[in-house]
Amino acid sequence: MSQYGATTQRAQDPQDALMGSDEGSVNEEMVVNSQIDIEINTKNVCRYLGYLAHRQPMARVSSLVEEYAEEAYHLIDPLYSYVVRDVELVLDSHSFVEGSDNLLSRLIVFESEVVARLLNECCRVGVFAVTIGGHLEDMVNQLVEDGLMLQAFVLDAIGSDAVEKVADFVEGVIQEKASADGLVTSRRFSPGYCDWDLSQQGSVFRAVRGDSIGIYLTESYLMIPQKSITGIIGIGPLDGNVRGYNPCNTCNKCDCPGRR
Repeated sequence: MSQYGATTQRAQDPQDALMGSDEGSVNEEMVVNSQIDIEINTKNVCRYLGYLAHRQPMARVSSLVEEYAEEAYHLIDPLYSYVVRDVELVLDSHSFVEGSDNLLSRLIVFESEVVARLLNECCRVGVFAVTIGGHLEDMVNQLVEDGLMLQAFVLDAIGSDAVEKVADFVEGVIQEKASADGLVTSRRFSPGYCDWDLSQQGSVFRAVRGDSIGIYLTESYLMIPQKSITGIIGIGPLDGNVRGYNPCNTCNKCDCPGRR
């Protein structure tokens, strides 16, 4: 088992971040550098390397995965930020989400039919950003420069599993807080998947301020550090279709690697 963590720094009480304050419906941002226990799943790492269930990795690869999973802890700095906003309006493929104040001009707009169908069932939406920092990425680049390509691929795959674990963690936090209020959550959705264009990263960043945890967007909307994830989680009533919403059920693209 490999576990990674950091000290906690909370901008606001979690319950306040989810539920808002007496001053209005705006929910303040919560930024956390938290003690997060991450257990690297070596089977997932092998899958990221291209080894599917029916194909076992070579002994050399398996050995590197086990070794690097144990030694990579000092390269992983798990950080996350999330905010919960009210869903104000859904119109066709446009979802209008509460911004930083109550002015209509500050509404955040997500443009996607898939997202719109989800948020039409929701009263709130959790917007999040997570990262493991840039140290692991720097080491991967150094291994590439040294010609150690296999080692670089293995370490990069470990980073992919680690950042997914941080995303799982913040998803659980949002789910727990929503449940306390009698609501349920959806699976998470990120720009670049389904019909949600990657350029929508800009809207997500506006909502959650990804730069507050050291994530920055390039002009082509790619994130730095690369081992970062942004996205949304729908929050709505028990009697709706929030928890079971899956756009893959109505999509004919059967060879999609993200199919669920």
